[in-house]
Formats: sequence, structure tokens, C-alpha cells
Amino acid sequence: MGEPVTFTVTGSPQVVSRAIEEYARGQARVSAIVVPWESDGTTLSMAVTAVKSEGWAIEHTNLGTIRLIDAGGEQTEVAIVAEPPDHPEHQRLSALFDHFVRQIQGKFHVAS
Repeated sequence: MGEPVTFTVTGSPQVVSRAIEEYARGQARVSAIVVPWESDGTTLSMAVTAVKSEGWAIEHTNLGTIRLIDAGGEQTEVAIVAEPPDHPEHQRLSALFDHFVRQIQGKFHVAS
């Protein structure tokens, strides 16, 4: 696992998770979904996967985790950790995740 990337954004964890899911859906190569059994009342956990479609087959490869922690006052602490894939295309998938993380950081308003 890599070093976590952390920053604070405006909005509740639920609002931020929906925005991240929607953004990932628009990217088509990456999926980000809330994992309810790894979440609780103040923290949402999201799985980030690479998506590869071929005909009817869809392959998901785990890339990392996003934790959204309620910081109060409509603020959410975002912690993103890469989980290097055990995959023949390790470098390409790691670069895909890094690019997605940079896009997430740039897209969401970083609270001061």
C-alpha cells in the first residue's frame, strides 16, 4: 500500500461519495463505489477499480480505497490509498489510479 493522499472538501461524506461515483462513471475506465460493510455512521469507504469491458464480460481490478470521514460543519476529510494490483499490467493500472486521484483532487473544492 502506498502513502495516503489526504485533503478536505466541502460537503457531507454522502454528497462527496455520490459526486465521486458520478465522476468515475463518466471516466468509463474507473469505477468508484461505496462499500457499505466497510462503512459506519461517520465514515464511508469506497472501492476504486479499473474497468475493462470486452463484449459481455466486464473485468474489475482493485486499485485502491477512498475513505470519506465526516469532519463536521459540512466538511469531509478524504483519504485515498493505492493498493497496487497483482496484475500483469501493474504499471498501467497504477498510472490510471494516480491520474484518477489527481483528477479527484482537482475537481473537488479543497476547503481551507
